[in-house]
Amino acid sequence: MAVEFEMPRLGESVVEGTIGKWLKQVGDPVQEFEPLLEVTTDKVDTEVPSPVTGMLLEIRAQEGETVAVGTVIAVLGQAGEEPAPSPEAAAPQEEPAPALAAKADRARPGQRPVGRSYLTPVVARIAAEHDVDLAEVEGSGRQGRITKKDILRYLEQRQSAAPAPPEPHPAAAEPAVKAPLPRAAIPGLEAGDVEVPLSKIRQATVRHMRQAKDTAAHVTTFFEVDLSQVVAFRASHKARFAAEGIRLTYTPFFVEALVAGLKAYPVLNAVLDGDKMIYRRAINIGLAVDLGEEGLIVPVIKNADEKNLRGLARAVVDLAERGRTHTLAPDDVQGGTFSLTNHGVLGSLAGTPIIPMPQVGIMGVGAIQKRPVVVQVGEQEALAIRPMAYLSLSFDHRAIDGATADRFMATVVAYLEGYGCET
Repeated sequence: MAVEFEMPRLGESVVEGTIGKWLKQVGDPVQEFEPLLEVTTDKVDTEVPSPVTGMLLEIRAQEGETVAVGTVIAVLGQAGEEPAPSPEAAAPQEEPAPALAAKADRARPGQRPVGRSYLTPVVARIAAEHDVDLAEVEGSGRQGRITKKDILRYLEQRQSAAPAPPEPHPAAAEPAVKAPLPRAAIPGLEAGDVEVPLSKIRQATVRHMRQAKDTAAHVTTFFEVDLSQVVAFRASHKARFAAEGIRLTYTPFFVEALVAGLKAYPVLNAVLDGDKMIYRRAINIGLAVDLGEEGLIVPVIKNADEKNLRGLARAVVDLAERGRTHTLAPDDVQGGTFSLTNHGVLGSLAGTPIIPMPQVGIMGVGAIQKRPVVVQVGEQEALAIRPMAYLSLSFDHRAIDGATADRFMATVVAYLEGYGCET
């Protein structure tokens, strides 16, 4: 009997996914648990296995199409078996936007492929938000279905074809709204130039970074920290941790310090939602992981406040390695409440990191360097060589004032400079 294969829920907070690549084609045999397709959700590519042994009879969602969890994307069965009628061939059980679908069908009665009457929730929402007449959108999906890519392409073409607004009258009472800046003119390719499409991770990075800069009121404050205690503790415990199979880096120490700061100043472990703040109970620390030319990804240490140094060290190494080997699950990059980027590992002294929305803060850690500093020895001051580093905090000034941000950082610095906890 044919089995309808639905877009799986790949994480608690994941409500939709984009078909990245079908690993099998119609007519191909499949084994139970054999990878059937790749699904992309927020920078993470996940291989989805087949639930049965048989044959791929039909593909209902094309590569690049974004569909909601629970949507039928394929039909599996046995050779020679006919798939059940799709929602396009029969009245769909779920009509996310019946008014919009009817509008599309009424535009050219009898001429539309029946597939156009079915809209995914994503397409229906975009059409409603932008008042799109679906009769004007050319569908590239099965039987003419309009995909997310189709409607976004239509909106882009409609915007580029829109006439320029008239010049305002000098006596107009209201100032004219400033039009968005055009894209920079790019000269054509010359001999030796190479044009390479952006990777999925880089495309997601572009969207997220632009959203953050357009939304949050970024301010960055800098502190210097003496890491003598942390360096000494790590040196004396590194071998013991290694014997337990744990690589002890400096990152878990900074995570511990952030937890202490967030407990003292929970306003930084929050989300600004319009005219209200949402304070998060869980402390989930996102870690920026460098993927080279591909971009970066930010997996999350869930409930970091419930882990000791050993637990944090294990989590840091595990997430970083799975990030670089593209084996993170969608849930691994969801739910962060505050973030950390350790750009100092590449020699950077200081930086102004971009806040990952909807969080309100991110701390950057510069390179640890031995520098001469003035220290207090009894009642005397003296020069000493100490391992020092610059810490930077980028925060959303809409939600946090500078004084609160500096008190938070002072707490983080004090925790690191007085380090000596038992594990």
